[in-house]
Amino acid sequence: MIAIIEYNAGNITSVKNAVERLGYSCIITGNRDEIYSADKVIFPGVGEAKSAMMYLNSKGLDNIIKSLPQPTLGICLGLQLMCQHSEEGDTECLGIFDTEVKRFPSTDIVPHMGWNNIYDVYDPILLNGFNKNDSVYFLHSYYAGICKQTIAKCNYILPFSAAMKKDNFYATQFHPEKSGDAGENILKNFLEL
Repeated sequence: MIAIIEYNAGNITSVKNAVERLGYSCIITGNRDEIYSADKVIFPGVGEAKSAMMYLNSKGLDNIIKSLPQPTLGICLGLQLMCQHSEEGDTECLGIFDTEVKRFPSTDIVPHMGWNNIYDVYDPILLNGFNKNDSVYFLHSYYAGICKQTIAKCNYILPFSAAMKKDNFYATQFHPEKSGDAGENILKNFLEL
């Protein structure tokens, strides 16, 4: 069973649908026991960092996520909340990845929305089979800086972490559930861990 963490952030249903298309059973839950007993955990989200962390803290989900032993995948806001700190609302985050989340420099081309390539792909598991000509779908105004846990980069105004890994924690800034065949393959790689 795959647990998708419910924490009042958007984009949960599209992730559930993508998982089920790949033939896996999943539940959307904020229940501690259901999350801990899942084979894999997905921490997706579209939203604002401060309110999302306040909700996680109020429900004790922050400590649950940090202590998960099974493969866990953060998507978009999920990746950002797994970092140390976000400039969005001056928010202390979960501290799993050793980097800060910052806002793209103010221009008329923020948010970063649409298809883009990733490069310097370092991970043979999550990103296995990723072709350098493949594109993935992004939608974000904040980015995670490059750090030792970066396993793929993207360049939009400046280079940033497109995917990250530390121990059993994986994360993508892009939306694999909206990234066509390439994204489906990445999600499948995670589900087959």
